[in-house]
Amino acid sequence: MAQDKKTVVIGVTGGIAVYKALDVVSKLKKKNYEVHVIMTDSATKFVSPLSFQTLSQNIVNYDMFSEPRAWEIQHISLAKKADLIAVIPATANIIGKVANGIADDLLSTTIMATKAPVIFAAAMNTNMYSNPIVQDNISKLQNYGYKFIKPTSGRLACGDEGEGKLVDTEIIAEYIDSMLYDKKDLSGKKVLVTAGPTIASIDPVRYITNRSSGKMGYAIAEEARDRGADVTLVSGATSLKAPFGVKLINVKTNAEMLDNVLENFNDQDIIIKAAAVADYKPKQYSDKKIKKAADEFELTLTKDSDILKKLGELKKHQVLVGFAAESNDLLQNAEKKLKNKNLDYIVANDITASDTGFASDNNKVTILNRDGRTISLEKMSKRQVARKLFDLINEK
Repeated sequence: MAQDKKTVVIGVTGGIAVYKALDVVSKLKKKNYEVHVIMTDSATKFVSPLSFQTLSQNIVNYDMFSEPRAWEIQHISLAKKADLIAVIPATANIIGKVANGIADDLLSTTIMATKAPVIFAAAMNTNMYSNPIVQDNISKLQNYGYKFIKPTSGRLACGDEGEGKLVDTEIIAEYIDSMLYDKKDLSGKKVLVTAGPTIASIDPVRYITNRSSGKMGYAIAEEARDRGADVTLVSGATSLKAPFGVKLINVKTNAEMLDNVLENFNDQDIIIKAAAVADYKPKQYSDKKIKKAADEFELTLTKDSDILKKLGELKKHQVLVGFAAESNDLLQNAEKKLKNKNLDYIVANDITASDTGFASDNNKVTILNRDGRTISLEKMSKRQVARKLFDLINEK
């Protein structure tokens, strides 16, 4: 979620994954970044500079000693322009050069001359990646503050199987976006978010659940991450992809969610319970599939744990936020929940609205705090709701 137009310098090195850097440049341009590309000589053997020039809409830099197009020293100019430098793909060669202070081409020289954050999206043969020399170089650079996006496992271009494959380009673009997010007011804070539905099993094939998609909770986790927080996301089953840079704990039942939340509770600064937890569970679980018999079937339910109330009883220094999904008497029910469960904030949303809520990317909510303040938000994306929520929390 880029806010102001910032400059990203993409360093492209000579790995087979060079072509994927084109997609990253395209994604960053769509996010309204100014993009400059530096290619090593080896990279130009895989992909033409013209391709990067077309996508970035800027002249591609690759020759250290080319005649300057303006009266400026290229590596110094690019080093100063950059709000961030990302090397895609980052080969063992460029990692080794930078780790050992070698600056013998335009890319390595620019990295040495910049004060901007530098990200290496590593990609190479699996044996090269696991080589102790490469791992030592990575550790050395991380100790200096350089960031790394680890490769994934899979089939490599050489035919080998293992770790070394460049991560998905969407993750790289999101990582860059996160690094350059305009608010970092949660740096040093720990935030725990719950999301999605829980289930209560009836028998081996049937269970009770609800319609929660998890989108609101995931948006909150991503907002907290981008603002610099150390984020733990305890999630019921969803179809959403796991957010990068977030500790994801997958759970199914109310009991599993409670156990994992309590295990992480004491260290947290902010807890936001956006999950739709099953309030009731079958009084008796059948370990065999219940067969069809009569025309009617009665299921006796018993109350399950009230996780949010338990957290309200245990909280000390933590800021505790709950959600109230209501079909009637929205503000009255939300205010009652706020007081009864000892919350600092509650986010109330009307589940009867056809264009917001369950499965929608948008939401329209009212946020109440324990001091009696009420803030009504117009329809906006769930990510924007998350941003507004943290803005309110950080006003204190």
